[in-house]
Amino acid sequence: MKTVTSCRSHRKHVLPLLAVGLALELTAGAYAQAEAKPTVTTVSVRLSEWKVDLMPAVVPPGPIVFQAINSGTIPHALEVEGHGIESSVPQLQPGASAKLEVRLSAGTYEVYCPVGKGSHEMLGMKSHLTVSAPRHAGMTRHSSDNEEHGEHEHGEQPGDGPKMMTVQGGGPVIQILPGPFPFADSAMAIIQSRPTDQKEDLTKKAHMGPYSNHVAAIRGDVSLVAIDRGASGDSVSGIATFTTQDGASWKMLMDRVQTKDIPFNPRFGGVIMGLFYHGASGVHTPLVPTIQSSLALWAYAHLYRNDQLVSDGAMVHIMLLSRTRRTSDWALDCWDCSDRPVEELQVQITPPPGAAPFDAPGGVLFLNWEKSSGRPEKLASQGRRS
Repeated sequence: MKTVTSCRSHRKHVLPLLAVGLALELTAGAYAQAEAKPTVTTVSVRLSEWKVDLMPAVVPPGPIVFQAINSGTIPHALEVEGHGIESSVPQLQPGASAKLEVRLSAGTYEVYCPVGKGSHEMLGMKSHLTVSAPRHAGMTRHSSDNEEHGEHEHGEQPGDGPKMMTVQGGGPVIQILPGPFPFADSAMAIIQSRPTDQKEDLTKKAHMGPYSNHVAAIRGDVSLVAIDRGASGDSVSGIATFTTQDGASWKMLMDRVQTKDIPFNPRFGGVIMGLFYHGASGVHTPLVPTIQSSLALWAYAHLYRNDQLVSDGAMVHIMLLSRTRRTSDWALDCWDCSDRPVEELQVQITPPPGAAPFDAPGGVLFLNWEKSSGRPEKLASQGRRS
């Protein structure tokens, strides 16, 4: 009897221990399974001109899926960089989307658009993702949190202020006349990705447009001052006088910026300094070689021909850019000219929308000052102006 009682007593104590052990094993297995399949966090990324919006902008460490959509009007892409990670998705056309999966440890990561060798990032397409345990449920932020009335500072990092440049045209002056674009085959790959209406217009201009090797030597002077204050409040003033191939005398007086964007051709607030674009950059028309510019501006001007007012709203686009033309005959001689000295000043003057063409070849005035210079200066920040 003692033996049987002892066995029963032993079983009575052993069985609960076995149950506890089994429970611990199941619990450990559950934890192991949880560790083997960590929760995947999804971050929505909206790309547009010129910002990157993240939702949420604070996430826990672990696997992250970036769901990116291009809600802008020009091609964009997505890149995530930091703490040894550098991962990206291919360029997205307007309306297209893509998914990027990465595993991130604690820290801060840059999320930006890499299009244009940093041009899109410089224009404001950059945000930050914080990877850490959130302090409270509402701890999210957007790249637009510090924006004012929906505006976005382009080309300015913390501590930067308004920038001014004084530009003086110099050297030989040429008038660029309508003709075929000499790198039409190189441009066609970019043209084919554009919407139908732009594709037709660009294809036509590639065969007979204002970006040609048909040039004439003329006389003229130009000087201007441009101020870049960010997404708004830019200003320009300047004067150009020149005599065109047909002997007509022209005067152009700039007094205000032009900011209204058109698809694929944003105005960047009117003035932007230090931009890689055109050609294969994915920004602006590919019917100009890929260039580096120290200044690009869009303005309105009063235009006179032989002392008679032609327009109070002539549209002006000016670039101080890397050299695109050879000095012997002023022909375009490079498809990628971005590594050349910045010394070519290009002035393009077109009629306002719906207005009659100018009394000039092709209805526009397209001029180059081939040995020009710009003197940058930094201004004290005076806040935004509308």
